[in-house]
Amino acid sequence: MATGVIVELQRNSPKWGDELRKKNSGLLYIELDGAVAGYVMYSWPSSLYASITKLAVKDSCRRQGYGESLLQAAIQKCRTRNVGRISLHVDPLRTPAMNLYNKLGFKVDNLIQGYYSSDRNAYRLYLDFDTN
Repeated sequence: MATGVIVELQRNSPKWGDELRKKNSGLLYIELDGAVAGYVMYSWPSSLYASITKLAVKDSCRRQGYGESLLQAAIQKCRTRNVGRISLHVDPLRTPAMNLYNKLGFKVDNLIQGYYSSDRNAYRLYLDFDTN
């Protein structure tokens, strides 16, 4: 299981400055031995929904729980914004990513033809929260 510490990047941080200048966005990362092992970016454009815009883990750090830990932390951050839904896009052929999203309760909304390129599609996935 993941043993790194999840860090929330602050808006005034020089790292990933362009991403953090966007309104209503956040970035969490795991650092191991002074190097970034993985990160997740998320945004909440409205009170209705949030988006996971990027989840990446270094090849050498995969299959150790870092992606799951980052995704769970981002979901928790989005929940504090009282959004009703989180969505994300994923290549249907990325089986490990699909397995992770399914494990955490994401459902397929629809298939978007040519999302990544003319021959690469994406699923739009969602995770709904009980808003009562």
